[in-house]
Amino acid sequence: MTEILVRLGRLERVYRKGAEAVPALRDVSLEIRRGEYVAVMGPSGSGKSTLLHVLGLLDQPTSGSYALDGEEVGGLDDDARSRLRNRAIGFIFQSFNLFPQLDVVANVEVPMLYAGVPAPDRRARAELLVEAVGLSPRRGHRPGELSGGEMQRVAIARALANDPLLILADEPTGNLDTATAETVATMLDDLHRQGRTIVMVTHNPDLGKRTGRVVRLRDGSLQP
Repeated sequence: MTEILVRLGRLERVYRKGAEAVPALRDVSLEIRRGEYVAVMGPSGSGKSTLLHVLGLLDQPTSGSYALDGEEVGGLDDDARSRLRNRAIGFIFQSFNLFPQLDVVANVEVPMLYAGVPAPDRRARAELLVEAVGLSPRRGHRPGELSGGEMQRVAIARALANDPLLILADEPTGNLDTATAETVATMLDDLHRQGRTIVMVTHNPDLGKRTGRVVRLRDGSLQP
């Protein structure tokens, strides 16, 4: 088990718009230790979401290296990347990204379904996670019957389904009112205290202050 969970080396991500090359990440080198809580901050268009997508294996860098838990991921094929993403990474999105046709427990089960966990085991773990985020009374409800805060708590439970190495949160309080945002932020604080490694993109300076380290991006580059 390596102490450095995430290691990025001179990472570049360039998008093509016709004949034009648009750099989204420029020469990004970064290490994140196991158990760290890191905020990624910067103005709109600075590369925050691109960085999160690369960390989450949703996008591939144009050049440079990315090692997750000591494994270089650049050479993995699509199937291997998908397996690693499902096993090692939990996502919490601003827009929740829940399945509208599934109830709370079934939404939490989804990553375990992809991982091939037997139905009784994944149902039992999903029930425990739903209870842990305080939603047992709403367990049979679908997303359309939940508040924004409740949907985000479902998303947090789902992110924990496969006991991931890394939790990635993209503006997790962005669609929530102040009181509900505080509840979600406290849940993330608790996960960090439990030893979880969390990387969170946020525009909220107060939320950034709750983390152990703030990484700032501007025009795709890390700032001192």
